[in-house]
Amino acid sequence: MSDMTLMRIGIAIAGLILVAAIIFFGRPRKPGQGKRVVRSTGAAADGARLEPTLGEQLEGELVRDEASPAGAATTQAELELFNRTLEAGANSDLGRRANDEFDKIVTLYLAARAGEKLQGADIVVAAEKAGLIYGHMGVFHRLVDSQPERGPVFSVANILKPGNFDMAAIQSLETPAIAFFLTLPAPIAALDAWETMLPTAQRMAELLDGLVLDDTRAALGRQRIGEIRDELRAYDRQREALAQTKPSRW
Repeated sequence: MSDMTLMRIGIAIAGLILVAAIIFFGRPRKPGQGKRVVRSTGAAADGARLEPTLGEQLEGELVRDEASPAGAATTQAELELFNRTLEAGANSDLGRRANDEFDKIVTLYLAARAGEKLQGADIVVAAEKAGLIYGHMGVFHRLVDSQPERGPVFSVANILKPGNFDMAAIQSLETPAIAFFLTLPAPIAALDAWETMLPTAQRMAELLDGLVLDDTRAALGRQRIGEIRDELRAYDRQREALAQTKPSRW
């Protein structure tokens, strides 16, 4: 069986996994579950300090939008953040791949806990804290420092169709999970890209109180992390070997 045939089979399998994930995460939950609770204080009932849901930059007096549904509250800082994000991503090429050719996809999921959902407002803030940029296709990207034109190291999309984050409706957005996609070849070595994506997913999981899952929707453990690292080391070695066999240009 040729390498090209194996590559096509691998990509087809990855596509099936993503479709299964959309079906799994897209199942409707019972009404009233997963509603975001906004607190105006920084302490829990037992006196333990809680990190503000939307990050330190969103601390301050809550303001209510009269056009919002009853109970929906936001802060002025949050509104300013959404406006900046929307302006930065509008018609943006930030995160556009240099070309459409790829031969491998590595995927992680950040899922809400049982009975809950990830809130759009919280996702935006967590993404900014984790160093992601809102851009091409209306999703978030990690770019190469000082070289954004090289394309995304990895991207983060909504698991629900159409997969983007609509900033105009971000306050009402709820999703069971978001997906981290590492599409190879990336602008940096595959293993380096993974070592960038993994801690970003873990950091956002902390901020959103979610769970990091592997491509089979199982909890991401050390064994699977080790397996992925081995796979990407082998991928990098293969790419290096292919590059060495290419005839040099005069």
